[in-house]
Amino acid sequence: MQKALDQMNLQLHHVISDLTGVTGLAIIDAILAGERDATKLAALRNWRVHASVETITKALVGDYRPEHVFTLRQSLGAYRYYQQLVAECDVEIERHLAALPDANPGSVVPPASVARRKPRGNEPRFDLRAHLHRVFGVDLTTIPGIDVLTAHTLLTEVGPDLSKFRTPDAFASWLGLCPDNRISGGKVLSVKTRWVKNRAALALRMSAQAVQGSRAAIGGYYRRMRAKLGGPKAITATAHKLARVVYHLIASGQSYDESVFLRHEASHRERVQKRLHGQAAALGFKLVPAAVVP
Repeated sequence: MQKALDQMNLQLHHVISDLTGVTGLAIIDAILAGERDATKLAALRNWRVHASVETITKALVGDYRPEHVFTLRQSLGAYRYYQQLVAECDVEIERHLAALPDANPGSVVPPASVARRKPRGNEPRFDLRAHLHRVFGVDLTTIPGIDVLTAHTLLTEVGPDLSKFRTPDAFASWLGLCPDNRISGGKVLSVKTRWVKNRAALALRMSAQAVQGSRAAIGGYYRRMRAKLGGPKAITATAHKLARVVYHLIASGQSYDESVFLRHEASHRERVQKRLHGQAAALGFKLVPAAVVP
């Protein structure tokens, strides 16, 4: 659709962020219905669009040649057809999810409701979070960095039961998120992680990269590992920690508790302070806490 609009010299994509949104589709439908007055087309602007009516009017001054209008009509029809196919896929996915057994029949409390919002990206149009909570027995989306699509990837790749993995170490090893120590004659040849083609591992790596700006404890862990090991290794280390957290929550049925990580962060802070005091004492100095400015 954007290409067809460009050929008509309509720069609508420069003034609205999404051509398939309410405003974009309303204007395109009006163009295909025969409307050519830029002022009337701009009046279809939704109140949430930041661009003014005057700006949109200027972007809709172009050459409405019949062949380009035909291309626009074909593109819009194809878009809506594929949207219909995606909606049918969502219905089928929800049907299969509903057939999966509950993790704890009769005892799983529905996840806390969140503010309604428009599904982002490839998120389905049904309540996937509630289905995942019912199947897993815990709400994995409470873990920082893990959204419904990541949790759904874990379900499709691993399943709701992790008993096939004896320990979290075995789970992380299967994902290829732990060192693959290669030793010959007592000499360590390599400690690199194994190359694996695993969608679940890729999803956890993407989640690890998403927490780099998070204020949660897992975000602090990522930044600490990045300063120590660099970006790629920090992503692997954080994905490894997320895998262990996921394994623990599913295996134990417990909810995510941020206070556990906060205690680990406090212990790390104490170790850092102790090390700094020791280094200062070795150099003949004494560290004094900075005064807190009110």
